[in-house]
Amino acid sequence: MRFLRCTALALVGCVFLSWLHPRRTMRAAQVPADPGATSHSAPPAVPAVTWSRQIAPLVYQNCATCHHPGGGGPFSLLTYQEAFRHGPQMAQVTQSRYMPPWLPAPGYGDFLGARRLSDEQIALIRRWVASGMPEGDASIAPPPPHYDATWQLGKPDLILTIEHPYALAAGGTDVFRNFVLPYPLTATHYIRAMQILPSAPQVVHHANVLIDRTASFRRRHPADWEDGIPGMELELDAGNTFDPDSHFLFWKPDTPVLEEPAGMPWRLDPGNDLILNMHLKPSGKPETIGAQIGLYFTPEPASKHPMLLELEDDRGLDIPAGDRSFQVQDELELPVDVDLFGIYPHAHYLGKELEGWAILPDGRKQWLIRIPDWDIDRQSVYRYRTPVFLPRGTVVHMHYVYDNSEDNVHNPNTPPIRVRAGNRSVDEMAHLWLQVLPVNTAKGSPDPRLLLEEAWMEHRAKRNPGDLIALYNLASALAGLGRYAEAAADYRQVLAANPRDARTLNSLGAALENAGDSSAAEKEFTQAIALGPDNCDAQFNLAELELKRSQFAQAAEQFRDLLRNCPADAGAQSGLGVALLGEGDSASAEAEFEHALDLDPANFTALYHLGEMAIESGSPERAVEFLQKASAQRPDDVDTRERLAMAYAQSGRQADALTQLRAAVQLSPGDANLHALLSQVLSAAGQLQQAIEEQNQALHFEPNDADGWNNLGVLEARLGHTAAARADFERALQLAPDHAQARANLARLPRQ
Repeated sequence: MRFLRCTALALVGCVFLSWLHPRRTMRAAQVPADPGATSHSAPPAVPAVTWSRQIAPLVYQNCATCHHPGGGGPFSLLTYQEAFRHGPQMAQVTQSRYMPPWLPAPGYGDFLGARRLSDEQIALIRRWVASGMPEGDASIAPPPPHYDATWQLGKPDLILTIEHPYALAAGGTDVFRNFVLPYPLTATHYIRAMQILPSAPQVVHHANVLIDRTASFRRRHPADWEDGIPGMELELDAGNTFDPDSHFLFWKPDTPVLEEPAGMPWRLDPGNDLILNMHLKPSGKPETIGAQIGLYFTPEPASKHPMLLELEDDRGLDIPAGDRSFQVQDELELPVDVDLFGIYPHAHYLGKELEGWAILPDGRKQWLIRIPDWDIDRQSVYRYRTPVFLPRGTVVHMHYVYDNSEDNVHNPNTPPIRVRAGNRSVDEMAHLWLQVLPVNTAKGSPDPRLLLEEAWMEHRAKRNPGDLIALYNLASALAGLGRYAEAAADYRQVLAANPRDARTLNSLGAALENAGDSSAAEKEFTQAIALGPDNCDAQFNLAELELKRSQFAQAAEQFRDLLRNCPADAGAQSGLGVALLGEGDSASAEAEFEHALDLDPANFTALYHLGEMAIESGSPERAVEFLQKASAQRPDDVDTRERLAMAYAQSGRQADALTQLRAAVQLSPGDANLHALLSQVLSAAGQLQQAIEEQNQALHFEPNDADGWNNLGVLEARLGHTAAARADFERALQLAPDHAQARANLARLPRQ
């Protein structure tokens, strides 16, 4: 189980409304005169700049994503009349490069959707305004882009809605509000695209989505989660598998739809919650804030699994009043090859210069991003046009400079005061998030994301030994890598600081059990359960431990206790079914497995056992139905493929049985039983020579198997290889002198 601390990302696109920042002063727009013009000068040789020919294409490409009806901008720029009305403002804010909102400096990363205007484009706007903003030939103007007021990709497959809108006051400080939207479906779906529709986008600074795998946030706020919970920083329990959910799921005015790269959808399971974190800025009048989230499905699960990494130095933030150049930095060495897909730098109002770069193993410096003039109101996630390859051994760096002087027009304090790290916008942060995809992973290697997690959390724990979340996540990564003793040592360090942490007690118990110390594991599980009746994970683990000990009655009682506290736990329901099977009550067990599938149609344990029970009851087609679904859940599970092959063989589907057994053999090539089963199915299909080869493979791994030698002899005899068959039967009798079948088969052979 991985305990994940998620700091809500402050993702934002600036609009002209940001001119109202209280610390920013702007003079009335003035269009500079052409220094070469005189009252007697000749007409310019260059063609006139018009809306239709030059300005409309420029505005539609760089400005209209925000400045359209219903967009994040306070006014539209889709028509000549609208642009004419705001032309002087356009000239001023583009000349200062305040608009369009684009912070990265050119040449320090090649990003998708870059909106930095060239000097020539800025000069065009200035000349157009200076010449009176002529329209030109309207017939040659490009058609304005169309912006649907609702769903950009058509009707979503699922729409989630905030049930209780939030009343935002007319004034006051920024508001951070977290709305829980439970996932209502009973099947897992994969999300290829997402759109967030705020009801009042003009006051939403940004919004982003977090996935709560275990509904942990909702459980911590049972009385008021439906009304929204205040706060910027959230702690979510990521569940009992390593599941980083490493996607930038955000909304800002100029990116209404988020489409994931090919092969990288994200997943929603039954029982998950989406948490919509919204940063709201009062507008001067009361607003009612609601939102809808539209989700677009794909049937294909992810084939690529990215991960978010964070560099940060919040502990170093203690910025004296008046300091113009306060610096912090961090670095992280990558233990595996990765492709860098996106980057998100984050600071608050005192941030001045934000840089990120990589030092490659050969010593070369690779710039990742550089923002020379930071502005919190124009921040964003930046995605690379082409992923940046960073080989193993690369050291990624961040370096941030802060300006806490009166000269910083963004400084919220007049006069300046000492500023430290914190979640309020008047505090500071120093974060650099990287979305990476591990590449070049050798077959059979551990999950490279676990190696990244280990390196990241070990680095955090060394920098701040009191960071218990980093220490917990480090232990979880080590457990995922099979290094259970090291994991247990780190879990104990967490418990030394917080001995009543039920989550860590349970995780320590799991590490000890995997290390082979079931008695110590039982003690930790019991302690976790004693801290509260709702510690369902610990109850589940204790019940599973009793199942492994064949203590079926105790396990059944433990599962029943668990279900009284957590009635929607499909894993506990199927676990109870396994315990009842162990007690010999197959009818009751089957009912529990069916109930588990009602709660979670993809529950592997229920599917597997129902398939196995169907084989035993002579219902192979029913068995195929369950075992196909179970194998889809765990395609690398050899036992499931073996059982599915048996069900196919009983159904007369020999070709399908062969396919499953060959796949199982590839997964476990040293399994003698699999080779023997494959030999039997090949024999039934009349492929005797291949059957002999597979039986020989089985005997290579189990040379003392008397039954195997007898079976090989039968196959050789069927092909007329009398001498080889005789040797096989005699070998079987050497190993088991009372082997009746081998003796009878030997007697049936023609005499030499």
